[in-house]
Amino acid sequence: MKLEQLIGSNKPLQVEGDICKEVTGIETDSRRVKEGTLFVAMRGTQTDGHAYIEKAIEAGASVIVCETLPPVTKEHVTYLKYEDTSTVVGPMATRYYGDPTKRMKLVGVTGTNGKTTIATLLYHLFRRMGFKCGLCSTVCNYIDGKAIAAECTTPDPITLNRLLGEMADEGCQFAFMEVSSHSVVQKRIGGLHFTGGIFTNLTRDHLDYHGTFENYRDAKKTFFDILPQNAFALTNADDRNGLTMLQNTKASRQTYSIRGGADFQAKILEESLEGMNLLMNGEEVYVRFVGRFNVSNLLAVYGAAVLLGADKRETLIHLSALQPVSGRFEAIRSPQGLTAIVDYAHTPDALCNVLDTIREILGKKGQCWTVCGAGGNRDKGKRPLMAKEAVKRSEHVILTSDNPRHENPEEIINDMWQGVEPEDQNKVLRITDRKEAIRTACTLARTGDVVLVAGKGHEDYQIIGDVKHHFDDHEVIREIFGIN
Repeated sequence: MKLEQLIGSNKPLQVEGDICKEVTGIETDSRRVKEGTLFVAMRGTQTDGHAYIEKAIEAGASVIVCETLPPVTKEHVTYLKYEDTSTVVGPMATRYYGDPTKRMKLVGVTGTNGKTTIATLLYHLFRRMGFKCGLCSTVCNYIDGKAIAAECTTPDPITLNRLLGEMADEGCQFAFMEVSSHSVVQKRIGGLHFTGGIFTNLTRDHLDYHGTFENYRDAKKTFFDILPQNAFALTNADDRNGLTMLQNTKASRQTYSIRGGADFQAKILEESLEGMNLLMNGEEVYVRFVGRFNVSNLLAVYGAAVLLGADKRETLIHLSALQPVSGRFEAIRSPQGLTAIVDYAHTPDALCNVLDTIREILGKKGQCWTVCGAGGNRDKGKRPLMAKEAVKRSEHVILTSDNPRHENPEEIINDMWQGVEPEDQNKVLRITDRKEAIRTACTLARTGDVVLVAGKGHEDYQIIGDVKHHFDDHEVIREIFGIN
């Protein structure tokens, strides 16, 4: 593609060199640069891409997009200077990969909890309806039926546009993606055209990055602020920040609620550990999901499907056939009648939602054992809050290791321990080894009890230092239960 086409309406502050040359690729990582590549120097939280401009040129970069020109420029290289390179890398990547989101309908899902479930269920729902679809999620990316490993919730703009471009080239009519607060602030979604946006909920998370809850909230809101007039904005009216998301959006405003008074409504008629009977916009439907939080998730899926033009009755029929997403309230039953639930809950609110659901279903018939930890090098403030909620809603709690990263797991558990009141300490065990913690809970629990293993969900690894070690909560539980 010609460089002048890539520039488009993003006019640089300064140009040195030929803008009519051919560009063979676009990268922000100098290690991936090849002959003819356009290299974008980005200022990140850990490194500054400007320090790698020379390496990029040595590797064959013919165009440099930067905020500060090097002291000495090279004649065969074109330099484009911008005030903020993060604002242009997305639109450039979008043009390079053929503007993929103008060739299909893209729906973004944002919020603290529920993003993966909603995006994944929409992907499966529309595939069941006969459409070719793509998915960008925390668990895995998909180009129709082809799985591609996911590195993070929302990829960098080049990887994202490359992925979306492949989806469009394969004939995908819809794409569903999780939109993280980081991706909004870092402008990873710049240049994309969204057909719709969904807001799930907002609770404390990622304050290690955003600094304050208000900054975190505003990052989510910005996503709705940039939606175009012909898009829809579907928000959770039950969340106190739900309507805030719609304040400045130009998109069509729609709401969903499990309490009433919304465009899309639902309530639970009957519930067990196997599923629920729901009344959804006046129609009864059975689903293989459990918990009020999942009623909200399914309602968002239903609402988005209808707003995308799907038949209401057909949507409900397919909803009843969908399965829970990996690591999201996933039940494993032992031959002896003990139930273990694997869930990704890694925030205080998510833990409350899961435990409240377990409590409602159990009633007084059994006890709840909760195994949970907290990730290292992340928001320390939520650690005691998670322990507090676990103790409040469980008969027994085991504090253990999650992904300690570069922190001492014992110190992380110490932080969580601060949330345990003195009178509750007798119901809490501290077992640093996660496998041993799960084994202990499953051994001490009795028939009719529920063991919640929270925090890692779909993850099949444990990060210690910079190394990912294989670890899968599902595998550990099945081994303890003696099942395949």
